[in-house]
Amino acid sequence: MTRPAHPTDRRARRGGRRVRPLLIGLVCVLTTTLSWSAPAGAGPSDSGLKGAIDTILTDPRLDGGSASVVVADATTGQRLYQRDGDERAMPASNAKLTTSAAALAILGPGHRFTTDVLSPGSRKGSTLDGDLYLRGDGDPTTLAKDYDRLAADLAATGVRRVTGRLIADDTRFDTQRLGRGWAGDDESSYYSAQISALTVAPDTDYDSGTVIVEALPGAKAGDRPRVTVTPKTAYVRLDIQGTTVAAGQPDTLAIERRHGGNTIAVTGTVPVGGAATKEWVTVWEPTGYAAAVFTDALTRHGVRIDGGAPRLGVATPPGARALATHRSMPLRELVLPFMKLSNNMHAEALTKAIGHATAGRGTWAAGLAGIDGFLRKEGVTTSTLRQVDGSGLSRMNLFPAEQFVRLLLSARDAPWYADWYASLPVACAPDRAVGGTLRTRLCGTPAALNARAKTGSLTGASALSGYVTDAGGRELVYSIVLNDYLAPSVKSVEDAIVVTLARSNTAGGAITTTTPRRVPTPNAPTDHECSWRKPAIC
Repeated sequence: MTRPAHPTDRRARRGGRRVRPLLIGLVCVLTTTLSWSAPAGAGPSDSGLKGAIDTILTDPRLDGGSASVVVADATTGQRLYQRDGDERAMPASNAKLTTSAAALAILGPGHRFTTDVLSPGSRKGSTLDGDLYLRGDGDPTTLAKDYDRLAADLAATGVRRVTGRLIADDTRFDTQRLGRGWAGDDESSYYSAQISALTVAPDTDYDSGTVIVEALPGAKAGDRPRVTVTPKTAYVRLDIQGTTVAAGQPDTLAIERRHGGNTIAVTGTVPVGGAATKEWVTVWEPTGYAAAVFTDALTRHGVRIDGGAPRLGVATPPGARALATHRSMPLRELVLPFMKLSNNMHAEALTKAIGHATAGRGTWAAGLAGIDGFLRKEGVTTSTLRQVDGSGLSRMNLFPAEQFVRLLLSARDAPWYADWYASLPVACAPDRAVGGTLRTRLCGTPAALNARAKTGSLTGASALSGYVTDAGGRELVYSIVLNDYLAPSVKSVEDAIVVTLARSNTAGGAITTTTPRRVPTPNAPTDHECSWRKPAIC
């Protein structure tokens, strides 16, 4: 999930009060169909497919914009359609295609992250004489309950007192927390969380480096809203300035972390009886967040730390003994929430993990170099693209559609392909764990439960790249990257191309085109990833 099309649309991401109709939008409905057959011997340029897709791309919402589109036969690689396929454009979250494929190839589908509790100190009865280290190697899926289990496992060894400090070792990655070109006004937004080798995810969507803040109205007008934080932690401080107002009054409640610290302000008004406001908010310095959650868990399990506040960013000394270990799910499972829900933080953690695996440095530079090397081996011409982060959140990323198609074709022969293919969102599959960011798209068409693709969205940038089987049973690969438009959404333009492919017999030359028609509706989507509005709308 790359950055939403408009900063205020962050509120519409999840279920709860902030899922609101977009009154000025337009929903794009796939309606008009037109069929024709090509004469015998016709080639790709005159088979009707070119005319069909060219017609779709005349949609006025693309006026003044750009389109890089390539369609190919998945088996032979024959290009069936090309429109500015070599032109670079912002890919948004389609950049995750390269990151996820490189991670599976380099780290391996069975790769697991580990979080360890260690000590170089000596044991005297129930006392551990020395410091206690909490060491992470980049797991973006560690939950508060996982830290609780680590604390329980330590307590089960009989340790009740530690004479030294808790030291949080996040040195597997560097200290650069935010990616190149990320927007400053996204600092509080869950999709732009800081990256650390030690972090916490608040729930099983695994938005690492965030807390969930939920605000409910008070019992009567004049009361402060009732606010909870998940996981429960004193690492963030609430500044509740909001007020409960009479029923029927405007609901303007807002939740946002202030710059440079962990004070989360709750402002505005909420009417008596109103719905909850729920936000996933980033923390400042996720290593400290992990240390705080683990410290609380130690306390619950009767382990006392005598040495004062945790110390952050110090490497575990050689020879320290492992006392407890948590292992993440294998990468073949981790790529499912990563790709289905377009999780930016997973992409960046994997990029740095690739850097450590290939160059011994957990940095963006090393990780991106590792991805580049992988892509070159897969036949991608990396000199034609620019990738500056793992997720596509940066607007500095530039990819031609042709290079995505090359990766999609090459991947089919890779030993990790089945895991990668399974991670792609499935059109109109209602389960979020299957349909992901495509679960409400392409429904009622031959592309439903057929097309698999990675979505991508930034303001003025939208992309869809993946696989679909046409009406003749021919598997196709496609990449659609649209940029520089002013319309709220061009998703139905992408959808019309994919439905045209699914409805047509491209080998036989029988092309059935579907063109997008715009109908006013109060529930129109704008160009954000479906995961930003889960679960009520998407």
